[in-house]
Amino acid sequence: MKERFQDMLDHIQKKTNVHNKDNISRTVSYADFYKRNPEIRWAMLASMVSRNAGYSMCDLQGDWLPRMLSTDTRKHLFHTYERANWLIFQDAYPQLLLYEYSKQEGIPLFDLLDCFHVSQFMKNEWDRFWREKNVWRLCTSLIINEQHVIEEPVIKQSFYRKRIFAGLPFLLQDYMHFSTVLFPIMRGEVFGISVHGFKKVKNRIETGKTLYWVLFESEWSKEILAFSNHVTHTGSRHDFERFVYPQKQSDTPLLRTVYPVIQHRRNFSKDWFKRGMRLNGYYKKIKPIHEPCLTDWYKQKQRQLKMVILLKEWMQNA
Repeated sequence: MKERFQDMLDHIQKKTNVHNKDNISRTVSYADFYKRNPEIRWAMLASMVSRNAGYSMCDLQGDWLPRMLSTDTRKHLFHTYERANWLIFQDAYPQLLLYEYSKQEGIPLFDLLDCFHVSQFMKNEWDRFWREKNVWRLCTSLIINEQHVIEEPVIKQSFYRKRIFAGLPFLLQDYMHFSTVLFPIMRGEVFGISVHGFKKVKNRIETGKTLYWVLFESEWSKEILAFSNHVTHTGSRHDFERFVYPQKQSDTPLLRTVYPVIQHRRNFSKDWFKRGMRLNGYYKKIKPIHEPCLTDWYKQKQRQLKMVILLKEWMQNA
């Protein structure tokens, strides 16, 4: 079977490498795939989360955070965001493209996921989706998979664990939005969720499920999706802050003006999925949250961050 579809496999690998160039290309590629295949909602969720990764990257080169963080710290933070998002795309995008080819061929081709070192867990879940067409379950499965994909090479990797996740002060973790994702709308409001405990895979999965609810099942779904359709992603927080603060000038740069393309290598390890793993609990529906609007919270966080930086500079110069 592999020989029959070798040209297709080569095309998927080439396309994945091209579209995994940087945060901008990943964000756009996810969204474009969703437009072609709206039943694969994870792709849109991934695009919106990727937008937030771009905002966090550009903050590190903006007007404020360089006054608070050393060059080395900012470099390490950028590489943490970049590495995690590159790994997720490199694993997930071949799955998406192989599903698209399966639709075109009219037969499931998910045995070929072995060629891209995709977990047996996702092979099972794609086969199940092909039969049952359960949109919510597939999205949840992709959330479970992506968080396990980055668990060992990023969250538990010794460099990132010591330099980032164990070394950052509490306030910095809060402000860097490690566990906060914002979904803006063009009326100047932002929606999302902020959850502590980023280092725990369970917390990250539950956060993803809650974001799914906000993006697709809440009353603001259409406006959030409209923002994605109408606002080009540049990485700068100004993409949405111009709606929140109409008079404000941009204080974060465009991503491609400050960051080069990073060359990555993926070290394939054993499948994260093991027989007997208890994953069924992750498929429990989350309870809708009552206050997903974070506009006032966001404005307060931005004010607090600037006050902390100004106070630090005042104390240093006193």
